[in-house]
Amino acid sequence: MPPENDPGLPAGPPPADEPTRVPLKIEDWLTVLIMAALALITFANVLVRYFTDSSFAWTEEFSVFLMILLAMVAGSAAVARDRHIRIEYFSEAGSMARRKRLAQFGALMVALLFFLIAALSVRVVWDDFRFEETSPGIGVPQWWYSVWLPIVCTAIGLRAVGLFVRRGRAGTP
Repeated sequence: MPPENDPGLPAGPPPADEPTRVPLKIEDWLTVLIMAALALITFANVLVRYFTDSSFAWTEEFSVFLMILLAMVAGSAAVARDRHIRIEYFSEAGSMARRKRLAQFGALMVALLFFLIAALSVRVVWDDFRFEETSPGIGVPQWWYSVWLPIVCTAIGLRAVGLFVRRGRAGTP
């Protein structure tokens, strides 16, 4: 069945992004850069394995880190665009005021969760730094990887606060 006749796909072009104070292009470009780095690392490893029967030791560890970072950056974009997972039966039912309150409640809960994760992960980073933990694969300082967790969680929390504010404006469901 051609894509335009697929009943599961919405008709027409995708909806435009809502205007935000911090441009959504940040997450979009980070996603592109991370995906490009993953593709290059994987391609280089495949070439090295094919021609030398050995592999770069660092590629798996770095690829896992980049995939986690990619998921977090994509999560930030999903929150900012209000495309996070929800049960639409509940979120789309009822009056406009009810939908607005539910949207704000959801954004507030996302913000609280990610600010909590950010605060707790600062301790993880500090422990990695203080105890000089090293990564298991290549032995670089573990905090090089873990420092990104509180940073990206804070970004997601701030995106959720922005969504909360946008949903609080009159006429926005």
